[in-house]
Amino acid sequence: MQKVTLIKNQKFQSKFLNREVIYDVVLPPNYEKLTNLKVLYMNDGQDFDQLKIEQTLNNLSAESKIQPLVFVGLHANESGTPPLRLHEYGTASLSDYKNRGNLAGAYQSFIISELFPFVISNYKVSNLNIDNYFCGFSLGGLSAMDLVWGNPYYFSKVGVFSGSFWWRMKAYEDGYDDYNDRIMQVLVREGSLKKGQKFWFECGTNDEQDDRNKNGIIDSIDDTLDLIKELEAKGYERGKDIVYVEIEGGEHNTKTWSEAMPIFLKWLFEK
Repeated sequence: MQKVTLIKNQKFQSKFLNREVIYDVVLPPNYEKLTNLKVLYMNDGQDFDQLKIEQTLNNLSAESKIQPLVFVGLHANESGTPPLRLHEYGTASLSDYKNRGNLAGAYQSFIISELFPFVISNYKVSNLNIDNYFCGFSLGGLSAMDLVWGNPYYFSKVGVFSGSFWWRMKAYEDGYDDYNDRIMQVLVREGSLKKGQKFWFECGTNDEQDDRNKNGIIDSIDDTLDLIKELEAKGYERGKDIVYVEIEGGEHNTKTWSEAMPIFLKWLFEK
């Protein structure tokens, strides 16, 4: 049985981020014989091993459950205190109330203007939006959602695991309001339907314990379901354009996300 090929710690110098970006890439079996492959980009690529990406792709490929793909895992910027991941991930058009995500615009420019053309030029992949996707976890999931929502000519599908959709414009003590101050929900509300876009969301029932509105539903699930409502209000359909997976007992960690990964990959690349 042919296996996927994992190439680790590749380096790319970004002018927009003014730093070296490390990425891992997984190539499918028989890569040399293939062309116009679909591409999945992933934030927090430094967690490839914990997420069991190589093992999962090998299992799904061996079972002929998915189409061949190129998988690009971008390592987060862990330099600085706190890590600059908190500044490069977020929503490109607006930082949160603590100015976190203030480099998300530069990160988006890196993805669209540097990385995307680089991958197309150096790997046997498709440049069509219908063949290019993004995913991420927690804050990296928020970043993935923002990238796909804001760049429909480049990406058509997104996978968000335990997304940080609490990302907000105001602190609670400064008059925070769920409807007006959660940034990603507002961006969707003020945006428009883009035909062909599809969304996959995962939450675990033990993602956290916080329940700010005391409705008996933890915030991570509440925030995700409210984002789905905003997408539905735009005309996207649950079950057709939107998939929501809730994992009983699932936690905010790579163990749960690795267990959810095959579900996501089969949704994205099923034959």
